[in-house]
Amino acid sequence: MFRTEVVVPKSGLDLALEDKVVTIGSCFAEVIGSKLQQNKVDVLVNPFGTIFNPVSVCRLLNAALGREYDFEQHLVHHNKIWHAYDLHSSVSSPDKDQLLSQIHERLQTTKQHLQQSSLLIITLGTAVAYELVQTSEVVANCHKLPAKNFNRVLLNLEETKVYFEETLALLKSINPGLKVLLTVSPVRHVKETLQMNSVSKSELRLLCHYLQENNPDVLYFPAYEVMMDDLRDYRYYKDDMLHPTSLAENYIWEKFVKAYYNESFQQFTVEWEKIARALSHKPFYPESEAHQAFLKSTATQLQHIADKYKIDVAAEQHALHQQTLTR
Repeated sequence: MFRTEVVVPKSGLDLALEDKVVTIGSCFAEVIGSKLQQNKVDVLVNPFGTIFNPVSVCRLLNAALGREYDFEQHLVHHNKIWHAYDLHSSVSSPDKDQLLSQIHERLQTTKQHLQQSSLLIITLGTAVAYELVQTSEVVANCHKLPAKNFNRVLLNLEETKVYFEETLALLKSINPGLKVLLTVSPVRHVKETLQMNSVSKSELRLLCHYLQENNPDVLYFPAYEVMMDDLRDYRYYKDDMLHPTSLAENYIWEKFVKAYYNESFQQFTVEWEKIARALSHKPFYPESEAHQAFLKSTATQLQHIADKYKIDVAAEQHALHQQTLTR
């Protein structure tokens, strides 16, 4: 047996298709969030873009939950574009007021989703952060500004615990039933050297362990351990030898679903995968009778699964209709 499987036990959450979810954090939060979206879960995925360090994650959640924070004082104008030090570069604008409006809108949307969601997934990428030289404040993104503007630091574990405890208290105040699922991103940060990456991931793992042990509403999903110990073979990595392949992502996704979702959702994902494959089919002869019959069959199956699981399939029906010839 050339393998060490990481067993992820059932969590007892038994989430259902209708349970809303929010994800925030590094690119792994994007992966899980996107897969939930693809499987018809109402999920808000990384509303502030990719955020790697835990302090910035907490700061954004706190602001969304009503903690006063002046984002205007943390903007920077670079190459005729306004950026926010606390958000990813994808949230930027040539117009300062428009950017502030975007940030406010995303904060409001995040608060609304957190109030209604059953699960918040937080994926932590690194404990190595960058501070502005002028203010010593941690930033979420340097936005390709000169390196001399920043100091690279290893976040203090005890201080980060305090940040998270405050955030968890705020979350509980607006949604007492919300569960928080922590993960550590399995993607190595080689820019800080592999040695420092090990230190960073160790600190994040200690943080997750502490929060899980001391908060009954906090859980931990071992995505990091699955990638490092279960899938410890370069065939599970992309060409950069850092990011998981789609095969690895799917393997981790399956463990996630089995641990946190009920049997009905697990059955739905199996049925929906077949529909999704049919919808993505690219025919050589789209006007052929065989393909037109295939479209009608797929439409029937789509309607059946929509009725069975009470999901909205209007977009998928429209895509099929666009391919169907009317005679």
